[in-house]
Amino acid sequence: MRLRHADGTTVHLGYCTNVHPAEDLPGIVAQLDTYAVAVRRALDADLLGLGLWLAAPVAAALAADPAARRRLRHELTVRGLEVVTLNGFPYAAFQAPVVKGAVYHPDWTTPQRSAYTLDLARVLADLLPDDAVHGSVSTLPLAWRTPWDAARTATARRRLDALADGLAAVQRETGRVIRVGFEPEPGCLVESTGQAREVFSAMDTDRLGICLDLAHLACAWEQPADALAGLRAAGLPVVKVQVSAAVEAPDPVTAGAALRRFVEPRFLHQTRAAGCAGAADPADPAYAADDLDAALDARLPGAWRVHYHVPLHAPPEPPLRSTVPVLREALAALFAGPAAGCDHLDVETYTWGVLPEARRPRGDAELAAGIAAEVAFARDELTALGLAPTAGVAVSARSEPVLRAPQSRTKAGTA
Repeated sequence: MRLRHADGTTVHLGYCTNVHPAEDLPGIVAQLDTYAVAVRRALDADLLGLGLWLAAPVAAALAADPAARRRLRHELTVRGLEVVTLNGFPYAAFQAPVVKGAVYHPDWTTPQRSAYTLDLARVLADLLPDDAVHGSVSTLPLAWRTPWDAARTATARRRLDALADGLAAVQRETGRVIRVGFEPEPGCLVESTGQAREVFSAMDTDRLGICLDLAHLACAWEQPADALAGLRAAGLPVVKVQVSAAVEAPDPVTAGAALRRFVEPRFLHQTRAAGCAGAADPADPAYAADDLDAALDARLPGAWRVHYHVPLHAPPEPPLRSTVPVLREALAALFAGPAAGCDHLDVETYTWGVLPEARRPRGDAELAAGIAAEVAFARDELTALGLAPTAGVAVSARSEPVLRAPQSRTKAGTA
C-alpha cells in the first residue's frame, strides 16, 4: 500500500509477517495466499506491502540462489504484493511455544548475525519493486543489555563497520540501496532513542540508522517529538517505523487481574513504570521488570507500560488501555511537517496468537481480518495527516511479464 506525502515522497505501508510461523519457502508462499492476499482484498487495495520475515536458513538459501529469489518475487507480484522491507530481528523460531530471551540471539557480537543480515540485504535487493528508492532491514539494537563489556563493544563496532561495507558491496553488485535500522527495545543494550544517540552516533549513517518501534518508544516513556528531534540532531536517520501499540495500565493495582490475563509463556513482556522516563538506567529494577509476571510480583510504583503489542484498532478492555495516543503523536511528528520523516512503515502486531483467549482470532480468516483492520487503521491515521493514497501503478518482476494492477475500486483503495 502506497501513500504520497506532500513533499512527493512515496510512503510504503504494509504489515510484518513475523506473526506467521512459516520458516521455509513453500510455507512462506502458502502464507501469502492464506493471509496476505486475504488482507489485500479486505482492504480493497490493488497492492499490499509486506514486511517479510525470513528465518535465517531460508534467507541463506535465497541469498545463494538467484533463481529462487526471482521465483519468490514473481509469487509476490502475481498476488498484488510487494516488499520494500524485511524484519531481521528474530533469527529463527519466532512463533515457537517459548521464545522469551532467545529472540536476542545470535547478537551483533557474532558472525551469524552479520551473515544473516547481509543475506537479507542480498535477497531484498532482488525483491524490491523497480521504482523503489531503497530497501530496509530492521535488526536488534546490538544485544540484550547483559552481559556487556568493552570487548563486546569493540567486536560489535567492527561488525557494524563490516555491515556497512557489505551493504556497499550489495549496492555495487545490484544497483540497489539497502539500509539497516537498529530497533531500540526494552531490556536491550539500547532501549531508548537517547541510548541510540550514544551508541550509534559514530556509525555510517548513509547505510545504517534507526528502526523506530512505536510500542517500544511508548514503553520508554519518551515524548515522540523530542525523541525524533534528538535523532535528527544526532544525524541518525529513521529508516523504518514499526507502527505498533503497547499495553498501558494507569493504575496497576486496580488493573492487576486484567494484567494477569496478558501473562503468557511465549514472549517477553518487559514492563516499565513511568519513573523510568529520563532515567540514566531505564532498566533500573526500581521501575522496570523484564517480564510482566515479574512486574506484578514486584509491584512497581506508578503507571505502567508493557511491551505487549496489541491490535491498533482494538485496545484492551478497561481499566487497561493502549498507547495509541503515543503512536498518533509519533506519526504527526514524522509526517505532519513539510518533509516525510520516513518512507517505510510496518504494522507489527506479532502477538495475535497469545492474546487473552477472548480476544484471540479463531482461525485464519479472523486473523486476516484483524490484520486488515490494523492496516486500515494505520492508513486512516496517515491520510488524516494529509498523506494521499496513490493511483494504480505498474508492478514489474524482473525476468517475468509486467503485470498492471487494476484501478482501485474505492477511494480508500491504494496501490
